[in-house]
Amino acid sequence: MKILVPVKRVVDYNVKVRVKSDGSGVDIANVKMSMNPFDEIAVEEAVRLKEAGVATEVVAISCGVAQCQETLRTAMAIGADRGILVQTDEELQPLAVAKLLKAICDKESPELVVLGKQAIDDDANQTGQMLASLMNVAQATFASKVAIADGKATVTREIDGGLETLSMSLPAIVTTDLRLNEPRYATLPNIMKAKKKPLETVTPADLGVDVAPRLKTLKVEEPPKRSAGVKVADVAELVAKLKNEAKVI
Repeated sequence: MKILVPVKRVVDYNVKVRVKSDGSGVDIANVKMSMNPFDEIAVEEAVRLKEAGVATEVVAISCGVAQCQETLRTAMAIGADRGILVQTDEELQPLAVAKLLKAICDKESPELVVLGKQAIDDDANQTGQMLASLMNVAQATFASKVAIADGKATVTREIDGGLETLSMSLPAIVTTDLRLNEPRYATLPNIMKAKKKPLETVTPADLGVDVAPRLKTLKVEEPPKRSAGVKVADVAELVAKLKNEAKVI
């Protein structure tokens, strides 16, 4: 069984992002970039399935600028067998990424696609669902447990009311949540081995996909700073402030 794992290059989660002075977006110049944390979980789960003998090959794919090769090498250091980079300098929105992944899936024919539920830069939480729709296959989002047996995937997913367990026929799409696993650290020997693993580079034109943006960002701004709290003498004053100042009751 072949597993495809899309990974995204994002600003490292430890970095405090800053908005550009013209409000056109986030400033990423000279900022540390890394793999999206939810995608790290997806790579780890795919590698665990391979180690368990369920999968035979794990293929990592990334869409974006040439520097995404670094993200793919990280995925291969964790345990992916090879990488595919869809290289483009265009701004990629979720629908464009889903179309690119659909084209790769048509070429690679994976039985399972495992990806992070969302990226920490745009928090869109759309790509997995769009890909499942384009491919017309089953999907399970926000997975906290994945088991593969007899051509079916059994996925426990987190919902507002607790946990839900789904059984799906393969091929299928699974998006990962935080509690699925704890990603391993890439060891130095594996980092060195990853440099020799095959990495294929293609372009959206090679795949016949139009990645032109459908949405236009009007303005990006930082959230308002939280005002300082105040102390109240008694419940009556608290109620008065909630009613007259905060206007929440």
